[in-house]
Amino acid sequence: MERLFAALRSRGPGWDHSKPLEGQADWSAHAAFMDALFAQRVVALAGPLEDTREALIILRAASVSEVVERLAPDPWTTSGLLTTRQISVWQLRLGSLD
Repeated sequence: MERLFAALRSRGPGWDHSKPLEGQADWSAHAAFMDALFAQRVVALAGPLEDTREALIILRAASVSEVVERLAPDPWTTSGLLTTRQISVWQLRLGSLD
């Protein structure tokens, strides 16, 4: 059964704090990876949380382990630019992600 999950990802040890988001190593590969998950309808919403070191991703999956598997090949995961801090089932109560 498909459910919604909220994943909170933080800047990891590979993050270069002297560079903007788009200036980080492997930006194009990371952007293409996320675009592909969006095109596959796995990622519904994603983006950095302003004035923090974190990003929020809303995903469709059957389980937490599926979310972990989907995010594992992200070039920013494998290079240590992002680490996943938390994955939680998200119960959308108001609105729609159709």
